[in-house]
Amino acid sequence: MRRLMTLALALPAVVALAGALGCAAQDDDAGGAAAALPRTYDGMPDLNGIWQTNNTAYWDLEDHSARAGAAVPLGAVGAVPAGKSVVEGGEIPYTEAALAQRQENREQWLTADPEIKCFLPGVPRVMYMPFPFQIVQSPEFILIASEYVGATRSVHMTDVPPPPIDTYMGHSVGRWEGDTLVIESSTFTDQTWLDRAGNFHSPALRVVERITPISPDALEYEATLEDENVFTRPWTISMPVYRRLEPDVEILEFNCVEFVEETMWGHLTKPETE
Repeated sequence: MRRLMTLALALPAVVALAGALGCAAQDDDAGGAAAALPRTYDGMPDLNGIWQTNNTAYWDLEDHSARAGAAVPLGAVGAVPAGKSVVEGGEIPYTEAALAQRQENREQWLTADPEIKCFLPGVPRVMYMPFPFQIVQSPEFILIASEYVGATRSVHMTDVPPPPIDTYMGHSVGRWEGDTLVIESSTFTDQTWLDRAGNFHSPALRVVERITPISPDALEYEATLEDENVFTRPWTISMPVYRRLEPDVEILEFNCVEFVEETMWGHLTKPETE
């Protein structure tokens, strides 16, 4: 009995010690992981390389079942794979009018999606398309270049005034918060969508992205979107992004303009004269 009482009295101290050691080990692991990250000469995480997502956000940011992709005879090739939402909370907070517009977009996707016309994809869509993108990093400037139609983003690490007109890829200014690259973007046109499911925005869109290395070959990508014309509140998506590890990987050419010329504008060409 005395031994049991002694053990009972000692147990809280043992648990507390174990907890303290566990916290210390976690702190050491976190510190070790941060120390193991590749870094540039100025001490920032080295994001240089070619990266790509591996999820279904490209088709639909929200939860979705597998479904036929369009009313054309493409069978399984044109189908949409099932996927889980990358939106925090599960659903995008549309206003009532914007939700109706999203539904109309979805029904007319095959002709209404700007991607069908080979337009620049916009932000954040360019980050989770099924195409690799390359990051080229310097202290003053970061270039993000996608394989899709050669879309590029210029991230200014100093305060640079926005352009006088709206643009497809927006105006981006970056800063470091610890090991996280924070990018604030605005000055968007409304001629881009967020995915193939008809999710959209207006020119009032503002995007704050956070890119955090979680290992030498993986990043945590997060984007918060705010648009008072379309959404009832700001909302956030998040997903991992992976380094392409093939020894010969490179950004290739995907110039889709020539693929859509006849589809989109063939009816405007003059018939040949005999």
